[in-house]
Amino acid sequence: MKKSILSMISSGSRSINDPRELYLGLLYPTEDYKVYGYVTNTKVKFVIVVESSNTQLRDSEIRTMFKTLHNAYVSVMCNPFHVPGDNITSRSFEKVVSQMMVQD
Repeated sequence: MKKSILSMISSGSRSINDPRELYLGLLYPTEDYKVYGYVTNTKVKFVIVVESSNTQLRDSEIRTMFKTLHNAYVSVMCNPFHVPGDNITSRSFEKVVSQMMVQD
């Protein structure tokens, strides 16, 4: 098993067994919704829920959404005026989240 993990890491591809992989993938599919998960290296967890009928979103697009959300979250946490533990009241963070929720 060690050999297969090492070969995946050296080849540049990341798998679910890779400890550096932040994207958890599909966590819970139901009849109506699909629940995807993402955990940061600081153990902050993000969840995206999409309707099962939405076939336009691919796995790569969900990953991109999580990375965008993670970057926006990091920007909020880097703000020296934000108190960790308080509600996020950033307009730029809200804008990023709102843009992700809009369907084209």
